[in-house]
Amino acid sequence: MELLRPSSLAELELPSNSLLLAGGTELVPLLRDGILHAETLVDVRGIVPRGIEGNVIGAGTTLAELEASTAIPAALREACTLAASPQLRNMGSVGGNLLQSTRCWYWRLKYPCRLHGGDRCHAQEGEHREHAIFANDFCASAHPSDVAAALLALDARVRTTARELPVAELYRLPDEANRDVTTLEPGELILELELPPVDASVYLKAMDRKRWAFPQVGVAAARAGGETRVALAGVAPVPWLLDGFESATPLPRTAWKLDVAKALVERAVASL
Repeated sequence: MELLRPSSLAELELPSNSLLLAGGTELVPLLRDGILHAETLVDVRGIVPRGIEGNVIGAGTTLAELEASTAIPAALREACTLAASPQLRNMGSVGGNLLQSTRCWYWRLKYPCRLHGGDRCHAQEGEHREHAIFANDFCASAHPSDVAAALLALDARVRTTARELPVAELYRLPDEANRDVTTLEPGELILELELPPVDASVYLKAMDRKRWAFPQVGVAAARAGGETRVALAGVAPVPWLLDGFESATPLPRTAWKLDVAKALVERAVASL
């Protein structure tokens, strides 16, 4: 396998069968497990902005740097703190965290599920305790990023090498025509995140262990200008902006998530 280290965005070229590498906390395990394959890795740590300037966060900023910054809204700091072990938070970048793959065990075990191009969602008829309770008709996977839910509640904007967009538009629900869960084009690279002003925010998380586990249900709430936004992690194939629980369609063994989500949302909104 070849490793390339471009010195600037102008030098960034992606050979065929190549993947972008930043912190590597997501990519390396997927390569090791044979879920992803590449002949070339392109290390972008030297060309992606890193650090916090006012309300702008470089996509190369680590989760550890974000949780330590008092300039960052509480929801984002708390999401970073709860996201992983100290070692992973010191390596993982915020840009990479937004692009995490599902923890669905059928996908991770390379079953021919719909995200792998197959014609069925194995979780819908198999074991699915940790799966989605929203938008789970095509794929019942659950998006695992605490950070993405926090940024969605904060109404963050994303700047890439090609465009600017709300963080909500970074994601899409997979369907028959397109199995991707993000809207990034091949070779498009996240560069920065911009946070609008916020009056108060919080992130709460239910997980199977007390520390450093993926969210069974994560709830981010943010209040700005009299408006409150609530976003959830671990409940849909993408980070989920909540507009009520009427659209929830829990599977037989995920109904417990609905009860937990309602309780956490009530607690989060009250804390604002």
